[in-house]
Amino acid sequence: MKLNGTHQLLAYADDVNILGGSVHTVKENEEALIVASKENGLEVNADKTRYMVMSRDQNSGLSHSMRTDNSSLERVEEFKYLGTILKIQNSTQEQIKSKLKSGNVSCHAGQNLLCFSLLYKNLKIKRHRTIILSVGLYGCETWSLTLRDDHRLRVLESRVLRRIFGPKRYEVTGEWRKLHNEELNDMYCSPNIVRVIKSRRIRWAVYVARMDERRVAYGVFGKETTWKTQA
Repeated sequence: MKLNGTHQLLAYADDVNILGGSVHTVKENEEALIVASKENGLEVNADKTRYMVMSRDQNSGLSHSMRTDNSSLERVEEFKYLGTILKIQNSTQEQIKSKLKSGNVSCHAGQNLLCFSLLYKNLKIKRHRTIILSVGLYGCETWSLTLRDDHRLRVLESRVLRRIFGPKRYEVTGEWRKLHNEELNDMYCSPNIVRVIKSRRIRWAVYVARMDERRVAYGVFGKETTWKTQA
C-alpha cells in the first residue's frame, strides 16, 4: 500500500506498521490509513495501537503525541514485530539476547535427542543446523555484533556441540572430561556460528542490492549495500 506516494506501510496478517522519517510524516500516514480503513468498513483499534520514536537521542519525540480520532496512542520504548524486538535506540543487543535465550530453550527441549548415544552424530548436527540455529539466528542478517556478542554466540554453540559429541575419556585413568573448544571445532568440521551470521549478512546485502529501488529494504539499506558489494 502506498501512502503519500511511497511504500511506508508494512502489513503482515493482523500486524500493520506505519513507517516515517519524522513524527509529522507518520501522523499524515496514520490519518490516510484511518480514512482508507473507514472506506472499507474497518476501524483502527486505538487500544491495540502503539507508536515508537527510534533515535539515538533518548529525549527525541517526547514533545510529540499521536492520536487516532479522539484517543491518544501509547508511546513505547520497544515492541516486537514478526519475532524481532525493535528498540528506540535502534540497538540490536536486546534482540540478540532474546534470540540466544530462544536458542537455549530449543537446545534444552531437544537435549534428550542430542545426548542419545544410539543416534548418529550427523543427524544430531543436522538437527542443530535446521532447528537450533534457525531459532537462535532468526533475523541475524541485520545484527551488529560486538566481541561480547561473539563470545555469547560461541558459548551457545559449544553447549550444543558438547551434547552432540559427549565427553572424552582418558585411556590411562578412565576419567571423563569435557571437550575443549578447539576439539569441538575440529570435530564439527563446519563454519562456526559467527561465520554463519557473517555469511548470511553478505547474502542479504547482495539480495538487497539487487532489489527494486521502490522496495522498503532498498530504501533503508540500498545505497550503502550497493557500495559495499561493489568495493
